[in-house]
Amino acid sequence: MDIMSQSVNQELIEFLDNSPTCFQAVENFRKMLKDAGYSELLECEKWEIVPGEKYFVTRNDSSIIAFSVPKKDFNGFQLICSHTDSPSFKIKENAEMDADGKYTKLNVEGYGGMLCAPWFDRPLSVAGRIAVRTENGIETRLVNLDQDLAMIPNLAIHMNREANNGYKYNIQKDMLPIVGEASSKGKLMKLVAENAGVKEEDILSTDLFLYNRVKGTVWGLEKEFLSAGRLDDLQCAFASMKGFLGAVPGESVPVCAVFDNEEVGSSTKQGAASTFLESTLRRLNGALGRTEEDYLSAVAGSFMISADNAHAVHPNHTDLADPTNRPAMNGGIVIKYNANQKYTTDAVSAAVFKLFCEKVNVPCQTFTNRSDMAGGSTLGNIANTKVSLNTVDIGLPQLAMHSPYETAGTKDTGYFCEVAKKFFSSSVQMKANGIYEIR
Repeated sequence: MDIMSQSVNQELIEFLDNSPTCFQAVENFRKMLKDAGYSELLECEKWEIVPGEKYFVTRNDSSIIAFSVPKKDFNGFQLICSHTDSPSFKIKENAEMDADGKYTKLNVEGYGGMLCAPWFDRPLSVAGRIAVRTENGIETRLVNLDQDLAMIPNLAIHMNREANNGYKYNIQKDMLPIVGEASSKGKLMKLVAENAGVKEEDILSTDLFLYNRVKGTVWGLEKEFLSAGRLDDLQCAFASMKGFLGAVPGESVPVCAVFDNEEVGSSTKQGAASTFLESTLRRLNGALGRTEEDYLSAVAGSFMISADNAHAVHPNHTDLADPTNRPAMNGGIVIKYNANQKYTTDAVSAAVFKLFCEKVNVPCQTFTNRSDMAGGSTLGNIANTKVSLNTVDIGLPQLAMHSPYETAGTKDTGYFCEVAKKFFSSSVQMKANGIYEIR
């Protein structure tokens, strides 16, 4: 692993460790942008946009869009979209439960399609946000208890002899974490209030989640691999933002968008199916005094990279991968294809992305599902229903997707940082049907 990759991976691990939920991830992106001189816009206020300046806007504390404006008569938008959320367990209201008069456990429900088994027998904590009473209404506060607080204990093999022969987990019965003895009941919200610096009685509601406390690490005989929680999709989101902040905008407006709720379908006010991206681009266009016709022509000449991690071939299950499209960790950025348009990639968008990889000497690979296996989907085709433009679906190759501890290659984050930087510094222009120019 070279020095540049080592530096990027350490930054990524620190970012992941400090981003236990989507709320902390957005707050960390906010800090990165402010440190780089970006001004924050509020959706509830009128926007004043000045050519040559840099801006960002958030929605719901869990989605963020950043952009810079090189000039009033820009050509189009250069977008990279990713997501902040990961599968986890959301803590229900009135969560503390008695267990046989001996223990206190938490009532939780699943968020997204997680792998359940890896959540057992490892230290967990609680993070998210709370809504608290103020003199004039409410205010949200971020919370990260940042301590080994809970654990979901496995049932001993002696009481479940079929455990190694396949087991269907019931979240309501099998997956409730212990947080203390019976005498601890009632103390969780006291701890939350203390962490947020508020009175317990002022907490009106919560968005709190469990998260895995095991820190990220680089490992392998030659330090080839990186494991951490929430690589899907904060690895892509982080690399996108790094490339965005390192870019020098050209003829187009670079836009880095990171949405919430991809893992549950994106159909929320802050998801890729919401108005967030479209309204941001329209308001940017209008604030510069440009017309609706200007907006529509700009979108038609724009390009989007939908960045959400991809499956590497599993070394113990090589037969589950497609016979000819077999991505490997450290093999480069993965272009994802699907005939039924679960991914947006087509010949044009794949060709454009391959050219960007060539420009910075970064390898790329391809992924398709086996033809007899259904795969997942992502946010690209959903975002396209609101803002329709040429889009390619890509990802960084990983193993154990949707586990609380996932694995990726140590070269691939740096690869995407370089491509994102070049992409955000460029402009993809449609000259005629089927003819595109990259500047």
